[in-house]
Amino acid sequence: MGMLDGKVALVTGSSRGIGAAIARRFARHGAKVAVHGRDAAALAAVHTEIEGMGGRAIQVTGDVTSFAAIEAMRHAIEQELGPIDILVANAGGNPVPPGPIEAISEEGWRAAVDANLTATFLTIKSVLPGMKQRNGGDIVTISSMAGRRPHAGSPVAYAAAKAGIVILTQNLALQAGHHGIRVNCIAPETILTEGNMERLPEMLRDRLAELHPLGRLGTPEDVAGAALFLVSEDAGWITGVVLEVAGGGMQG
Repeated sequence: MGMLDGKVALVTGSSRGIGAAIARRFARHGAKVAVHGRDAAALAAVHTEIEGMGGRAIQVTGDVTSFAAIEAMRHAIEQELGPIDILVANAGGNPVPPGPIEAISEEGWRAAVDANLTATFLTIKSVLPGMKQRNGGDIVTISSMAGRRPHAGSPVAYAAAKAGIVILTQNLALQAGHHGIRVNCIAPETILTEGNMERLPEMLRDRLAELHPLGRLGTPEDVAGAALFLVSEDAGWITGVVLEVAGGGMQG
């Protein structure tokens, strides 16, 4: 039997990278997974991979900065798979390059906050009432070490939004615990996603790895393992924590 047999999971932003790794890991452990994203081809590839290994998955699309779109997505999931037991609010992004605060435009600031903090809030807002009615559920949010400890060159708008996710998570854990709902957060450091593999030259990746006591950068699978633990019965008395998946990195 799998750790998540019979559970229905929604993983937002799961067409690639960390989200895709979490969706695959959950499916391997018995969950029925709704994979979500904007890239139709990438989303279909993850869906096909999960079903190819004997799992159950559906594809959903929707703008996670729109509550109406998320509600429509939730209804589709409930019709196809059943009520959502597990939410991983992973969708996010960094639309503003690093730079001085005064150089950040109002539009850039709002884009960073919406893509990360607002998207997390609205997705939770849609899924939470059903979990309360059923007196149980697991929610995992995805922050970043950028939102935990500032460092030179940190993308400020992105970091502020990710820090907001931490406080949102901790407040929700206080509110939802009486309904049997656990809410935890993962804060990854530099993860070798497809995008980072393209953006970071090999020499820079090697230098970044040296900053971590474990001597390497993280992988999407590292984050997936943490997410699986947090939604499993092994973490049954854990809520409101921020799990730093950071290889021991202490820069800041």
